[in-house]
Amino acid sequence: MSKTTILILIAGFLFTSCTNSVENHAAKPNFLVEGKEVLVYTTAANTDLRLSLTDKKSFEPARQPLETEVAVFVNPNKTFQTFLGIGGAITDAAAETFTKLSAEKQAELLKAYYDQKEGIAYSLARTSIHSCDFSSGSYTYVSDEDKELRTFSIAHDQQFRIPLIKKAIAAAGGKLLLFASPWSPPAFMKDNKDMLHGGKLLPEYYDSWALYYTKFIKAYENEGIPVWGITVQNEPMATQRWESCIYTAVEERDFLKNHLGPVMEREGLGAKKIVVWDHNRDLMSQRANTIFDDPEASKYAWGIGFHWYEVWAGGEPMYDNLSNVAESYPDKKLLFTEGCADSFDPQRYQHWPNAERYGQAMINDFNRGTVGWTDWNILLDETGGPNHVKNFCFAPIHVDTRTGALIYTPSYYYIGHFSKFIHPDAKRVSTTSSRSHLLCTSFLNADGKMATIVMNQSDQEIAFKLFIGQDAVSSTILSHAIQTFVY
Repeated sequence: MSKTTILILIAGFLFTSCTNSVENHAAKPNFLVEGKEVLVYTTAANTDLRLSLTDKKSFEPARQPLETEVAVFVNPNKTFQTFLGIGGAITDAAAETFTKLSAEKQAELLKAYYDQKEGIAYSLARTSIHSCDFSSGSYTYVSDEDKELRTFSIAHDQQFRIPLIKKAIAAAGGKLLLFASPWSPPAFMKDNKDMLHGGKLLPEYYDSWALYYTKFIKAYENEGIPVWGITVQNEPMATQRWESCIYTAVEERDFLKNHLGPVMEREGLGAKKIVVWDHNRDLMSQRANTIFDDPEASKYAWGIGFHWYEVWAGGEPMYDNLSNVAESYPDKKLLFTEGCADSFDPQRYQHWPNAERYGQAMINDFNRGTVGWTDWNILLDETGGPNHVKNFCFAPIHVDTRTGALIYTPSYYYIGHFSKFIHPDAKRVSTTSSRSHLLCTSFLNADGKMATIVMNQSDQEIAFKLFIGQDAVSSTILSHAIQTFVY
């Protein structure tokens, strides 16, 4: 090869390298939204608006907003976590109540939750491993003292719960991400010999209890119900008058790394997701630090689950703890596993603050890295149950079993402003507001459709502009309202 040829090749290489360098460091282009249509859906207090299409607008070139103006800024060039789904728990209580509906009302409920066009498109579900408080009574899948689990059977669930889960999967288009949580091991495995009132798993039953999870997963999958994953223990720091079991952070870590994780792998279920904690935001950092800092435990943990009940102890929701875990362990996922409005009162079905609690939590949880959000019971009766310890609460939809009527609460519609328009595999997009009155978040779906949710918690109607780059769309949100912008 001649010197001239070599010099030409070197020059070409340098030119290509410089060109690629310029391209790689060039500013990302703005999304072209000028003239693009925006659909606005609204739910508002003191109106008939419920997930109603209230406006069609278009993005137009906009001037620099002033400090006296209200604005929401969306930057599609900055994306964050991948969205898993939104849904609710299919408990024994929900399933037993569902069977009391007429065939017509059953079809209505399934469409309302799971239909992607006419409903709010739930894509996520939770269920219990044997009984919880929202069962008509305590039960397990084995006979007493059966450490070897030879009598294991899910016959109890085949009466009500499994048929409803199968119908929900069908209504969701054949796919519904399902995870399961235990509230307590069988009484004979615990130091207090009681499924209720806390207590702890006895060491001699660690492997037996770990095997119990795998038998549950295999039994459900034999029924044609795929199980995406499990949580280790529902509310492991709460001694409840219903099914409960206590694990310190160290105890949960050691059970996971020495028993549950290895047994899941041995049984061919190593690909199933395992979620730790499954309790409130208040203590989750300590639980994450203890488990995720241990490599042998951490390798089995997909992420950390959390509830919202820390507010029962007074104060505000501990959203900053989510940020701490997300920043400290970016390879782990955040999953909201349970929340409901308590203090059931049939005179308060339409109590608007219940819905606003959902909106506030969902926006704040997502903006801090949460990938999925799971409500509690999808359906309860006119008593807020059934519940075998009278721990009654609200659901997004109730049925009055005396009349057969379905009662849709505002919470159903607030959840729908997210679940109907944000689809699995969407990416969260940078979104901020210039006023604290407006909470907001955005997700970019795989089909290119953006959903921006804006919530007004104030008593005043607010005019604002939704900006993407130098283009904006003007809008007004009523007091105590939530809107989804789809574009």
